[in-house]
Amino acid sequence: MIIPQHVAVIDIGKTNAKLALVDMQTLTEVTVVTRPNTVLSGPPWPHFDTEGHWAFLLDGLKTFHETHRIDAISITTHGASIVLLDKNGNLAAPILDYEHPIPAECAAKYDALRPPFSKTGSPRLAAGLNVGAQLHWQFANDPDLYSRTAHIIGYPQYWAHRLTGAVANDVTSIGCHTDLWMPREGRLSDLAETLDISQKIAPVRKPADVLGSIRPDIALKTGLSPETPVLCGIHDSNASLYCHLLTQDKDFSVVSTGTWVVVMTMGGTAPPLDPRRDTLMNVNALGDMVPSARFMGGREFELIQGDHPFEPTDRDATSVLTNDVMLLPSVEADGGPYPGRKTRWIGSKPENGSGIRSVALSYYLALMTETCLRLTGASDRAIVEGPFARNIYYLAMLSAVRGHPVLRSQSATGTSIGAALLYGRSEAIPLPDRIERPPNFTELSAYAERWFARVTS
Repeated sequence: MIIPQHVAVIDIGKTNAKLALVDMQTLTEVTVVTRPNTVLSGPPWPHFDTEGHWAFLLDGLKTFHETHRIDAISITTHGASIVLLDKNGNLAAPILDYEHPIPAECAAKYDALRPPFSKTGSPRLAAGLNVGAQLHWQFANDPDLYSRTAHIIGYPQYWAHRLTGAVANDVTSIGCHTDLWMPREGRLSDLAETLDISQKIAPVRKPADVLGSIRPDIALKTGLSPETPVLCGIHDSNASLYCHLLTQDKDFSVVSTGTWVVVMTMGGTAPPLDPRRDTLMNVNALGDMVPSARFMGGREFELIQGDHPFEPTDRDATSVLTNDVMLLPSVEADGGPYPGRKTRWIGSKPENGSGIRSVALSYYLALMTETCLRLTGASDRAIVEGPFARNIYYLAMLSAVRGHPVLRSQSATGTSIGAALLYGRSEAIPLPDRIERPPNFTELSAYAERWFARVTS
């Protein structure tokens, strides 16, 4: 496959939908446009605004091609979403928002059907975070949906389908706590037979597989060449991991930050994963198993920080450490490494918008991240991707508590760069920067010890 110069990356996160144009020679985002990933209330259930996204993406593709030229398209999206297509290739039902709660009675019936964690590496998660639970509820809620459904595909592949007409799943998305995949065996789990959907699930392919060229009508609308290739697509956290699979030659972990903070460990001590603590077995772009742990760090940041500017100072950090101001888990109690715990403040609760509150929040997020690293057996460097890589207080605490190097990705958005790199290795892949030992290392380490003592007591 010839490496293109400009790759357009469709990047659908849980908070925002984005289109980026990546220059493969410099591995930089030449231009980016975004829109909120607003969830529509219904009917028949809360769902993603696929038509709004589609119009946004077509407009962006047209503009990007007019100004820079698009040679190829790659796709990355959040996980925990599945798409049901009818025989004509249209949506058989709107794409369910995975945060929509599933009634307790239906959830209990599903619990009796799902395969064990030992087979799938999928913990039982809240709401519709297990794709199998979504499908079980949707078919029960809409009795005609099963017969209308001809193809079951992944969310990245939905956009690939609209571009090319092909149907597929990718191994990273179907391997993302769906209950439908057995990563050790590399095949569908027994749940597919139990739900009688084995024949409806589209073939599972590698993210770097080319599904085809864009349809003639898409070429006409956007001005792109009809020969423009489209890749199968990849789960967003695995897109962040992919850059480092190409450059790191030792054990390492990637901390992908956004709405979710997802820790993925390559190598390490590989401890037994604890499904009660939101650990799971992901599958990377190469089809290999990846011990992982996660929590809704970006959502927790928003809940505690609110709409206030993030403008802490070193004086605020000193005050937090001196006065032992701590935020204890969990802000989002439905998952993460400390599920079911009610968040609380230790010391004087900081005022909304204060720098002290921002620093304490940053330390909390770093210590939650360290918890996830320990749960996945991380034994070497940790590479931080995404928004938290720009938070110096988060990085300082993580560096103090790790005992191993902490590195910061130079890429502002690892997901888009990783998705573009599915087209081939680039000499311009930026190596991460090492975070130096913070000057207040001793105080940070002591604070972390007290934090862990309180959450484990």
